[in-house]
Amino acid sequence: MSGDLEQNYKGAFDGSLGFGEAPALILVDFVEAYFTKDSPLYAGVEDALASTLRIRDAARAAGIPVFYTNVVYHPGGADGGIFFRKVPALEAFIAGNPLGAWPDGLEPAEGEIVISKQYPSAFFGTSLAATLTAAGVDTLIITGLTTSGCVRATCIDTVSNGFIPIVVADACGDRHEAPHKANLFDMNAKYADVVDEAAAIGYLNGFAGDE
Repeated sequence: MSGDLEQNYKGAFDGSLGFGEAPALILVDFVEAYFTKDSPLYAGVEDALASTLRIRDAARAAGIPVFYTNVVYHPGGADGGIFFRKVPALEAFIAGNPLGAWPDGLEPAEGEIVISKQYPSAFFGTSLAATLTAAGVDTLIITGLTTSGCVRATCIDTVSNGFIPIVVADACGDRHEAPHKANLFDMNAKYADVVDEAAAIGYLNGFAGDE
């Protein structure tokens, strides 16, 4: 099939999930490797970080659980398996490398959970799904880096594990606009609702004062 993209997907991939009743926020892999200009992973995604910090402020004010992910490997990367072999730049995430540190302003607060992972999805090989279930969460608001990589993998595993994925377009970033836009389109078509920052903050503000 060919023709206009929106028309091509219409009737097959144009559903909407809507926001749930019990959200959590996740910040996927916001680490120095994507903000340090001499890093092989530098992506110029400062605007996504700024958006995410505003969303995090709203989540904190509303008492919504906040999760973070980072990537951490043993020396040599044996715990990264085939993924580590495929992407040599992942050496930036060997434990102790400063490129794996949080950027200024993003440090987790006390009580906010950090999920350290070795593969793209925040769910694969981690306790995230069990933790969300135990907390009664039904909706995961997803921000992070990169849109075509760990954000997409986390989005797919969010819906696969029975949670509503809400991907915030302004709070996600990639090293090139083309994969960023293509993956936002595809996630919105098949797995998630993709929203802007204002919609995410408006939703979170609705929980303020509920505690």
